[in-house]
Amino acid sequence: DYYNTVIAEEGPDSASLKFPPYAPERRIPLAGREVRIGRRSSSQPSPPEIDLREPPEDPGISHVHAVLLAKPDGTWTLVDPGSTNGTCMNGSMDPIPNNVEVPVSEGDRIHVGAWTTITLIRGEAT
Repeated sequence: DYYNTVIAEEGPDSASLKFPPYAPERRIPLAGREVRIGRRSSSQPSPPEIDLREPPEDPGISHVHAVLLAKPDGTWTLVDPGSTNGTCMNGSMDPIPNNVEVPVSEGDRIHVGAWTTITLIRGEAT
């Protein structure tokens, strides 16, 4: 759904974007004080905790696209540190403001890049 909306918005590269024929579901535990979402780079000392460079690589992902921050009360917030293509939530095409913590909760969908949707769920990593 998010990919179709991106294409319908006719962004500058939308004509060249092709949805991957196979994109396996991945489950990644949220651990630590921050979880970076992005794609690894040889110039960065460590890859992001959610590394979206794995095939199929989404061409709209920045090296550090967004960050999930753990709060002392057990909740999480989402920050876009200034990604090139923005970060949206829950089907909206309006990007969250840069460098502003936005509360997230179970069931929220984080949209980054051209087709990547991250859904927050409680449970064990597989």
